[in-house]
Amino acid sequence: MTLSILIPTHDFTCYKLVYDLHEQAERLGIDYEIIVAEDGSRYTVSMIANLKVENLSNCKYFRQQPALKPAGIRNLLAEKAQGEWIMFIDSDAKVNSDDFLKKYLDNKDKADVVVGGVKTPDAHLNPEVSLRYRYEKEADKHRSAEERMKNPYARFATFNFMVKRSVFMDIKFDKDCKEYGYEDALFGVELKKRNVSILHIDNALIHTGLDDNKTFLKKTETALHTLKGLNGKMKSCSGVEQMYAKLQSLHMLWAMRLFFWLFSSQIKKNLLGKKPSLFLFSVYKLGYYGEIKN
Repeated sequence: MTLSILIPTHDFTCYKLVYDLHEQAERLGIDYEIIVAEDGSRYTVSMIANLKVENLSNCKYFRQQPALKPAGIRNLLAEKAQGEWIMFIDSDAKVNSDDFLKKYLDNKDKADVVVGGVKTPDAHLNPEVSLRYRYEKEADKHRSAEERMKNPYARFATFNFMVKRSVFMDIKFDKDCKEYGYEDALFGVELKKRNVSILHIDNALIHTGLDDNKTFLKKTETALHTLKGLNGKMKSCSGVEQMYAKLQSLHMLWAMRLFFWLFSSQIKKNLLGKKPSLFLFSVYKLGYYGEIKN
């Protein structure tokens, strides 16, 4: 078995992540490569730090300009990979166990796709990231392997997973996901359509790159534009689209749009504050989607 570990990054220093993965792979004595792709990064400091990756054995680094965004850069990394298995890891991940790679290898014969999971840090000291932090901590309640296996395709995420390269190359991330959002969920939809076997395991990495409230809200809006551009491909597993369709069937879209027009600024003020409401976050997403669908 040859393993290709693929890490796309954008304006983020991931050398420590690569170093820890390299150390585990060397200790296991496996055939492997680690490829880091700098996708349209602008910050010299992070690029210089990441360039040190090439000083490690079996590790490669390249810069991609212009940026291909999450779906495109992952597809390019897969094309460059030489391994029978490929592992995608987000650059803002932190290894928190000495047997992270070994757990994946122990499960490689059980499914064509193995998903390790994600865990939010136990605490944060910066109130500017309170929205993302609260959102992720709430999501952590449903992120055990047991919970994810109850609906394995819908709970697929790209943060940390391994897949047979031949399987991935048959599917790839959807080219319509040209900006942030939904490329992972749509990949899960395709896995289900093709009846590809998937296994969720408890092998989480720590998500260290929590966005500040303003950035996270902007990313959410971008993701909703992506959802609109998918033209119903995600309707079966998008809560926003399902609720929008329900309101449409009840002829209540006008009421939702009026509510959003009247109160969106107040809701947004809450979401950008120190104690954001997750309920209001859900309301904002639905209202914003209704506005751009109009």
